[in-house]
Amino acid sequence: MKLPAAVALSTALALATTNAVARAETHHTLAGSLQLDYLVVPTNLNANQDTFDGMTAELSLKYSVDFTSNAAASVKVCFACHGFEAAGAYVDLRAADELSVRIGRLTPEFGSFPQRGDPANHHSNDKPLPYDMGRMLHHRAWNEGILPAPWVDNGVELLGTRFVGGGRIDYATYILSGPKGTAQNGDLDFIASRDPNRYYVDNNSEPAVGARLSGTADFDASGHGVTFGASAMAGHYDAERQLGFLIGGADVVVNLDGVVLRAEYLIRRTEIAVNAAPNIWRYLPGTPGISDDHFLKHGFYGELGVPIGAVDLFARFDGLLRFGNALVSSGLSSNARLLRYTAGSSVRISENIRIKASAEYYQSNDLGNDVALHLAVATPF
Repeated sequence: MKLPAAVALSTALALATTNAVARAETHHTLAGSLQLDYLVVPTNLNANQDTFDGMTAELSLKYSVDFTSNAAASVKVCFACHGFEAAGAYVDLRAADELSVRIGRLTPEFGSFPQRGDPANHHSNDKPLPYDMGRMLHHRAWNEGILPAPWVDNGVELLGTRFVGGGRIDYATYILSGPKGTAQNGDLDFIASRDPNRYYVDNNSEPAVGARLSGTADFDASGHGVTFGASAMAGHYDAERQLGFLIGGADVVVNLDGVVLRAEYLIRRTEIAVNAAPNIWRYLPGTPGISDDHFLKHGFYGELGVPIGAVDLFARFDGLLRFGNALVSSGLSSNARLLRYTAGSSVRISENIRIKASAEYYQSNDLGNDVALHLAVATPF
């Protein structure tokens, strides 16, 4: 479904629901942000061969029509756009705080970072490595992060919130078309999963499943507190339904008086078929110490944000680890490591304009070390 088609679908659903609940109170909401970022890699003049350097624009847009018939239940029709191809349109049927159903093309509840994926909601210029989509150095060699955000897919999601004492419990469970890939690619193919020319359809007639559970303990009534969460997703990614994947993650957010600490750890186990195409793999089938049927990919980040007047300072440490057989074309070894150290600031020029700047130092045991510099303008609306 291309972007105009998604807009048409969203509009049609909104009109249909308007007729069905004509006497309900209607609320329209339009929110989003736009970030223009410039990336330069002074240590590598050919960085454009393995990253998206120069200027890139990141758009996040959400339009919703909320039909509320009473205090408990509502029907919401949403159109969401992340970037210029990751478009979604879904219906959110809410019976109560504890029970909602989303149906359509949506971003499922997985991890903590995707919940604030809007560029206006985080201080850094780019995403943490586990969720990166094209902006990290060596992104082709590493085939992006663990699960690039935002992950938009066709599916159904059941979710809700239960308020208990001085906090709450949030849950979500869902079925999706799931990631795509082939034995010849040797991994998930994120481009195929996001390509509108392939009609956003499932490639193996089998859904992927996933769930998230989190708990929040509030310190006060101002939103300060601590949140712990866990997420999982599993399924098959090839057309023959022979190669499976399993993603698990844990996260924590500590929100104090202005100081916010965030951390996540993700791991993905991906099955591969080395014997089906041994010439594309760095290590031949049966190589001692190298698994022939899967590889493991770990991703993590820790981020600290401290506000000082109109300036938000932040520091981040993140990384990717990959263990197992690797494609010859990637240049990675069986024990590949990519670490990144980032420091930066986000300056509020006005209520709706931020200037972001950051410096990043990459360490790779296979592909060398590099420095990356970012400068961006972000404007929420």
